[in-house]
Amino acid sequence: MIVDRYVSWKLKRNPDAFMQLHADLISARMGITLNRFLQICLISALLAGFSAGIAAALFASLIYIPRVSIQIYNVFNLQLPSYYIPQLNQTNFAILAFFVIFILLSFISYHVMIRYPSIKKASRTTKINLSLHNAVSYMFAMRRGGAEMLDIFRSMSENAVVYGEVAIEFRQVLRDAEYFGHDLISALENLSMTTPSEKLKDFLEDLVSVTGSGGNISEYLEGRVRMYQEEARFEQLQFLSTLQIVAEAYVTVFVAGPLFLVIIMVVMGMVGSSAVLEFALVTYVLLPIGAVIFILFIDMMSLSDEVAERYTRITEMKQFIDVPIEDKEDDVRNYKALDWYDRLKAIRGFLTSPFDWFIVNANRTLYFTVPLALIYIIAVYLVTPQYSDTELYIAVVDDHVIIAMLIVILPYAVFFEFWRRKLKSIESSIPDFLERLSGINRVGLTIAGAINVLVKANLGLISYEIRRIKRDLEWGASVNDALIRFEERVNTAAIARTVTLITKASEMTGDIGEVLGIASADARMSETLKKERQGEMFIYTVIIYLAFFVFIFVVAVLNTNFLEILEQLSNMTTSSGSSIAGASEFSMAANMDVDVFRRLLYHTCLIQAIFSGIIAGQMGEGMVKSGIKHAGIMLIIALVIFNLFI
Repeated sequence: MIVDRYVSWKLKRNPDAFMQLHADLISARMGITLNRFLQICLISALLAGFSAGIAAALFASLIYIPRVSIQIYNVFNLQLPSYYIPQLNQTNFAILAFFVIFILLSFISYHVMIRYPSIKKASRTTKINLSLHNAVSYMFAMRRGGAEMLDIFRSMSENAVVYGEVAIEFRQVLRDAEYFGHDLISALENLSMTTPSEKLKDFLEDLVSVTGSGGNISEYLEGRVRMYQEEARFEQLQFLSTLQIVAEAYVTVFVAGPLFLVIIMVVMGMVGSSAVLEFALVTYVLLPIGAVIFILFIDMMSLSDEVAERYTRITEMKQFIDVPIEDKEDDVRNYKALDWYDRLKAIRGFLTSPFDWFIVNANRTLYFTVPLALIYIIAVYLVTPQYSDTELYIAVVDDHVIIAMLIVILPYAVFFEFWRRKLKSIESSIPDFLERLSGINRVGLTIAGAINVLVKANLGLISYEIRRIKRDLEWGASVNDALIRFEERVNTAAIARTVTLITKASEMTGDIGEVLGIASADARMSETLKKERQGEMFIYTVIIYLAFFVFIFVVAVLNTNFLEILEQLSNMTTSSGSSIAGASEFSMAANMDVDVFRRLLYHTCLIQAIFSGIIAGQMGEGMVKSGIKHAGIMLIIALVIFNLFI
């Protein structure tokens, strides 16, 4: 209640200060009012500041407080008044730390959350610009078949999983027209004023002009399709330049930066254990949090290349609803037999070709590897003695934890990579498939007839899928159903766009040769852009690998040329007797610190391996899953080097 009143008072006092934030909330399609958003920001910031303040107070109560004194020399021999600097005790210092951190973090959290709508708006702008040519191709296909513009927007909004942010934008047109009573031109004008993309805004303004003047919308859409396909490469270059900056920032901040911190903290640790806590915070807190932020940022600005879901409707016929149905024993027996046949068929298929079962869906490997990894961890826990020395216990167990992770990671990465290579081969054949389908359709054959002809063509790996489509047609399925089954088997965004375009166009008219030609050019452009992205970002994948190798090399040098010598000196001092008591105490502390630093260095390399691998795959191939293989490779390298050579 207090927060609500404060936010309302703040908005009434200076509404102009929040106009841009309100516009960003609308453009980001966050579905929340300005008043409610400010309340959430304020409450979340206060909670974050309070939690951080409590943590800072607890931390401040445990650290040493040095005495404060003025060290400035009075070179001018000035008569200074007597002064007294009060010394803080632990309680006062903890209270001071609480208020300072509370105010500081609350202020920072509030302003970061206020900036979130603008960040999401910029992310949506990039995604809209990169996928607009696909959406306009779909609009042209439906318009050429005779569909009205409102039906086109409705159909596109139903396929938001395929066309992404552009489809979400066109939902606003559908909402204004169907629920708010606006005509089509007014709805398009409203969208042009709120969309975050200038490119989409120009498209909508020109579409309003063509619609209002009674021009040919099909010709306008066809021209825009070709223009946007040519501009797609420029949008890709802009996106890649931003991605390159992110990659360089990651290598600089989270690979080179921690490397310098590691060197500094190891040198600091030579004189005691004062740097252990800071080193642990960098290893277990800062590195993971920073890497996760980078992963989320890249995901926000990138187009998702994951699977696309399609929701199908099942119609239950009710012609004979008045006729009673009696279940006979023979029917029940037959239903059970069919059910058992389906189960045995799935089991037989798995036993016949288990690798294919895993390749189709790499997540199935988790059914076996996760229990196996848990069994391995439990066995290690039961076999390992319960050492009283925590450092010794961690040193014994941590390698086995990594081995358990590799048991899960490696099979998943291998089968997922097989699946990606298969999809890559199929998607590379899609442009040729559509081009030949277009040529045959222009001759006069239907889509079904064209598929029967293409069965004899050699189009690579997609030829097998074409034969399966033909078999579905022979068994009585419609062209749309056969293509949808093909999409479900492959299940990628590129195939989903192609199938959606063909099915919607064929529903409107049988003469879709020109639409197929544009779809072929669109698929070829998408494939070219994907190859250009992989080529441009491959160098940064290599840079991440090189930075990781440099990181391990420096850590190995610190271990062999610094920590081992320090440990030997400590042992020599200890073996010399108790004549030098201070040296003996120092040697024991140093010896303990050597073990701690050795463990922290090892764990830092492991954490770097996991997150650097994931980010390398995400930047190079556009998917977090693609980074699992890089993470597995780096983990194996770190495990081998630290256990065989260090």
